[in-house]
Amino acid sequence: MAKQESNKVDSEGTGKMATEHDGIVTTEDDGMMTTNDDVSVTYESDGGQGVRLQRNVGLVSGTALIVGTMIGSGIFVSPKGVLVGAGSVAMSLVIWGACGILAMFGALVYAELGTAIPKSGGEHAYLMYVFGPMHKVWGPVPTFLFDWLGVFIIRPAQFAVMALSLGTYATQPFYGQCEAPLSTKKIATMLALIVITFINCWSVKAATKVQTFLTASKLLVIVIITVGGIYMMAAGSVAYISEGFEDTKENPTYWAMAFYNGLWAYDGWNNLNFVTEELKNVKRNLPLAILIGIPLTTICYLLVNIGYFSVISKEEMLLSEAVAMMWGRKVIGVMSWIIPIFVVMSCFGSSNGSLFASGRLSYAAAREGHLVQVLSFIDVKRCTPVPSLIFTAIMAAILILPADLSSLIGVFGFTAWIFYGLTAVALLVLRRTEPDLPRPYKVPIVIPIIVVLASLYLIIMPIAQEPQIGFLYVLLFIASGLCVYFPFVYYKVHIHWMDTVTKYIQIFLQVVPPAVQEKRS
Repeated sequence: MAKQESNKVDSEGTGKMATEHDGIVTTEDDGMMTTNDDVSVTYESDGGQGVRLQRNVGLVSGTALIVGTMIGSGIFVSPKGVLVGAGSVAMSLVIWGACGILAMFGALVYAELGTAIPKSGGEHAYLMYVFGPMHKVWGPVPTFLFDWLGVFIIRPAQFAVMALSLGTYATQPFYGQCEAPLSTKKIATMLALIVITFINCWSVKAATKVQTFLTASKLLVIVIITVGGIYMMAAGSVAYISEGFEDTKENPTYWAMAFYNGLWAYDGWNNLNFVTEELKNVKRNLPLAILIGIPLTTICYLLVNIGYFSVISKEEMLLSEAVAMMWGRKVIGVMSWIIPIFVVMSCFGSSNGSLFASGRLSYAAAREGHLVQVLSFIDVKRCTPVPSLIFTAIMAAILILPADLSSLIGVFGFTAWIFYGLTAVALLVLRRTEPDLPRPYKVPIVIPIIVVLASLYLIIMPIAQEPQIGFLYVLLFIASGLCVYFPFVYYKVHIHWMDTVTKYIQIFLQVVPPAVQEKRS
C-alpha cells in the first residue's frame, strides 16, 4: 500500500506535535521521555510513541492476582454444576480436590514456559515462540486461532460468567425465597459491566486498588462459611455430609461436566502469565506465586463445600442458583443479608481482575499483527488499554443477552481447555527442539503429559455424552478463523477504510500504539 502523507498539528496547544500517518495518529516530543507512576512513555525522534507498563507486580500482588481472580463467582455458583455430574456429596468433594490438582499441574506447566519465555500474553506468547518458526504458513496458525477465540469467546465468556454471577447475587435478596427474574439479573449485570469497564479504563491504579480491597472481602466470606459449617457439624448437623458416595454417577462421561464447573471456579490460575512483562523477578516470583496461591485456593474451596453440605441437602443444592445465599438463611438467619453483599463484592473483584488481564492478550496479539491494530492501543494520558477493554465488555454483553449461566460455563470450559492442552503440548515440543534453553523452573515431564490427557478428556467426553449446539458453534468459529488468517494475516490484505476508523477511534479515545517489542529472531 502506498504511504500516505504525514500531517502534523499541535491539536491541544501543548507543544507536542500530533502526527497522522497511514491513518494512525502518534505524537512526538523531540526524543524525550516522560514518566509517571504507572508507565514510562518514550517519544522517539522519528515521531513514534511507545507506551510500556513498568515491572510493578511483586510476589504479594502477583499471588493476590491469582487468588483474587480464582476465588470469585465460581465457588458460589458451581457447587450445583459439580454435584450434577458427580451425583454424591463425597464424589463432588473428590472432584473439587482433583480440579485443584489439575489447576496446579496446568499452572506449573505455565510456570516453566513463563520463566523460559518471559513475555506477556500467556498462551499467545508460548504458542508463537514454539510453533511460529516451524513453518512460514502454518506455524503461526495455532497462535492466531487462540487469539481469534480468546478475543471473541474465551475472555469475553470468562468476564460474562463472572459478571452474570454478580447480577444473580445482587438481585436475589430482593425476591426472598423466589428466583429473581432472568431479565432483572441481566440488567444488573449490564450495569456492572459498565462500572467495571469504566474503572479499568480510567486508571490502572484504581483497578488494582479495587482488586486488593475486594480480595480481602472474598476471603472473609469464605472464613464465615467455613467457620459456620464447622460449628453446625459440631452441633450435630452431619446428616447430609455423612451420605458419602451414595448416588455417585458410575458413568465417567458425566464427570466431565462436573470438572468443567469445578475448573471454572479455579480459572484464573494462568492470569499472572498474561502480565509477565510487568512482574518483578519473574524467575522467582512466577512459580512461587503459583505454589502459594493455588493450594490456598484449593483448601478454601474444600472447606466451603464442607460448610455448604453441613446444612444443605443434595436436592436443595440442585434447585438453587445461589447456594451461598441459602446457606446464609439457614445458618446465620437474620444476618444472612451479609452473604450476598460479600458475594457481590467477590464477584466484582473477579470480574475486575478478568477484564484487567484481558487487555494484555489484545496487546500481545496485536504486536504480531493478529488483531486489528487499534485494539492494542493505550490511552496516552491514563495508560490503560481502553479500546481492548471496551471491546471485551461489548463482547461479554453480547454473550450475556441470549445465554444463561450454565451454558456460558460449558462453552468457556470447552474452548479454554483446547488451548490449555495445546500449550502443554508446546512445552513438550520445546523440551525436544530447544533442550538447552535456560529454564529457571523445570516441571517433571509427567505433569504436562497429564495436562494434555486431561484436556483431551474434557474436550471429547462432553461432546460424546451430551452434544450441545454451542460446541458446534465453537468448532465452526475456529474454522472461520482460517478464513481471516490467510487474507489478513498471512497475505496482509489491507482494508483502507480501517485507517479512517482507527484515526477517529484514536481521536475520540485519545489512544496511541504501544511500544514495539522485539520479536523472536
